[in-house]
Amino acid sequence: MAMFEKTLPASRIDKILIANRGEIALRVQRACRELGIRTVAVHSEADREAKYVKLADESVCIGPAPSSQSYLNIPAVISAAEVTDAQAIHPGYGFLSENADFADRVEQSGFIFIGPRAETIRLMGDKVSAKNAMRKAGVPCVPGSDGALPEDPAEVMKIAKQIGYPVIIKAAGGGGGRGMRVVHTEAALLASVNMTKAEAQAAFGNPVVYMEKYLEKPRHIEIQVLADQHGNAVFLGERDCSMQRRHQKIIEEAPAPLLNPKLRDKIGERCAEACRKIKYRGAGTFEFLYENGEFYFIEMNTRLQVEHTVTEMITGIDLVQQQIFVASGEKLKFRQKDIQLRGHAIECRINAEDPYSFVPSPGTISRFHMPGGPGVRVDTHAYGGYTVPPHYDSMIGKLITYGDTRDQAIARMRIALSEMMITGISSNIALHADLMADAAFHAGGTSIHYLEQKLGIYNK
Repeated sequence: MAMFEKTLPASRIDKILIANRGEIALRVQRACRELGIRTVAVHSEADREAKYVKLADESVCIGPAPSSQSYLNIPAVISAAEVTDAQAIHPGYGFLSENADFADRVEQSGFIFIGPRAETIRLMGDKVSAKNAMRKAGVPCVPGSDGALPEDPAEVMKIAKQIGYPVIIKAAGGGGGRGMRVVHTEAALLASVNMTKAEAQAAFGNPVVYMEKYLEKPRHIEIQVLADQHGNAVFLGERDCSMQRRHQKIIEEAPAPLLNPKLRDKIGERCAEACRKIKYRGAGTFEFLYENGEFYFIEMNTRLQVEHTVTEMITGIDLVQQQIFVASGEKLKFRQKDIQLRGHAIECRINAEDPYSFVPSPGTISRFHMPGGPGVRVDTHAYGGYTVPPHYDSMIGKLITYGDTRDQAIARMRIALSEMMITGISSNIALHADLMADAAFHAGGTSIHYLEQKLGIYNK
């Protein structure tokens, strides 16, 4: 694996407040501790006994269990940074990580925000403006309406005809699989547009919708990028995140199986160039649908991803530490030619839920045994005796395996899952074990609909 130096910049950050919880709070903390940076853990009342809270140099309770009163409470997070004299704030993923107002508030309060500029988060957070920016930068997008759909029904019908059925109507302010509707026929078009507008207004306070070509069996492939404040940007290969249900990823791997390396380099360089054009800073991910050898941009995540681990395994680059270096004003210490992808990595998200119905299973873990061995990495904040609170996302950890080949990474994952034991609550270990033995997964290249079809929950 490639090794990149891990030295602190001259403009050293001495103390970072981690504005998050769970495994990502622990992951950021580990990156800081390795660099000799002190950490402040903020936590809700429900997370008072969490491992990363105990391990932090300082901790501040910022409110009751509900996230709206704690992890999403911007004044409380800023106050915690003030009372502990933190210099920078790392938002992790989820919660406030893609909240442009939060990024603004952090910097207005005199702290460093470890992430992109607020204006970049705003630009990429609106799907219409994001697509326009990407088109200008030469990133391929799904054929669709150029921006918001017009009011004139005849125009709407004309656009759909040009794109070709089936089409999908999407809310500009949507996310997480909400505010979307597939339309197969002209007869259903206008009613679907009006219904999606009403839903978008109710859910996101924004009635703007746009239209795209609906791809029948696409894969979900994303490109990891890293950019500094001096105009340098690189891409760190790609990840296949097609194994998902209800738009939630279950398994991710890098590199994507059956993808031509020349095609990867071509799309990767376009993403890096787009970063230079929009003056992006930090880590980010371009998400694409991929079908019949074509990439179609869907959105950019202006933060660290859950699945950043598989990219770390095949590049040897610690993405969290790179985020800290960039935020410190450092230049990237490597160029595109320095980045080599070696071997294969797979990540299984370990969730506290029923493996097949996905019903959350909060409660106290009685026994917790994690696997080990060559090429096995476990990122988790859970332990025996830990109580999984009912208030947050059900993910309690990530199991990652690495191998020289994809087959070896799968074999190691199969063994690791068989060694893993979580009792007292339900977990999705059985589903992962089932998928590691699945012939279509082994062959590679399954679509985003595969898991739902396999489980019989497609289109429910």
